[in-house]
Amino acid sequence: MQHFDIVREAKPKKSFRVASVMGMFDLQTDQVKEHFVGDIDIEQDGDWQIGLIVGNSGTGKTTIAKELFPDAYVTDYKYEGETILDDMPEGCTVEDITKAFSAVGFSSAPSWLKPYAVLSNGEKMRVDIARALLEPNPLVVFDEFTSVVDRNIAKISSFAVQKAIRKSDKKFIAVGCHFDVEDWLLPDWVFDTNSMTFRMCEGSKKKDPTATSASTNSSVRTMPNIGKCSVAITI
Repeated sequence: MQHFDIVREAKPKKSFRVASVMGMFDLQTDQVKEHFVGDIDIEQDGDWQIGLIVGNSGTGKTTIAKELFPDAYVTDYKYEGETILDDMPEGCTVEDITKAFSAVGFSSAPSWLKPYAVLSNGEKMRVDIARALLEPNPLVVFDEFTSVVDRNIAKISSFAVQKAIRKSDKKFIAVGCHFDVEDWLLPDWVFDTNSMTFRMCEGSKKKDPTATSASTNSSVRTMPNIGKCSVAITI
């Protein structure tokens, strides 16, 4: 079980603006305090692959994710290459990289030749997730999941990501403010920071929302484990 009891305090200096806001809103103290307490009833090496920490802005999602999973929290990847292909982990082959891109729904070969800075927000999110999958870390905690994309792209991306995760040996925790991704990400568990409640889900046993009778005819390809690239993804 992952228990947390987190207190965050801030006491800004008594500047003119701080004093003005305190007077304007009749604040009795200039100290800002947040207290988050709860339990996420999982073990990091337990029998699950996808989790979702979700709630409104300011309810502690990021604080909780960083506190419980500091080594797995994905943030601030550096992208300095002339193409995103050159920013992926060195131990990965071109085949590894392109399969990872395709697995998370980023399938535009011309866009693979662009630098990260010129990609759309949706493309950047998928590149970040692909890179996280290619890194050796067994657990990926991805904050602001689908927060910067429209909801149709969010649903498509969520479903692509969960398929990629299910066919890998990774664990993935999405952190975000949109509850609509649950039906597409199909998590094994959800922690709602609005109510600080945890619940188990059916996860991969849920019905595929895009399933059709033709899906049984789809081809299967497996990404091999090569060099430092530890993830195995089937697409």
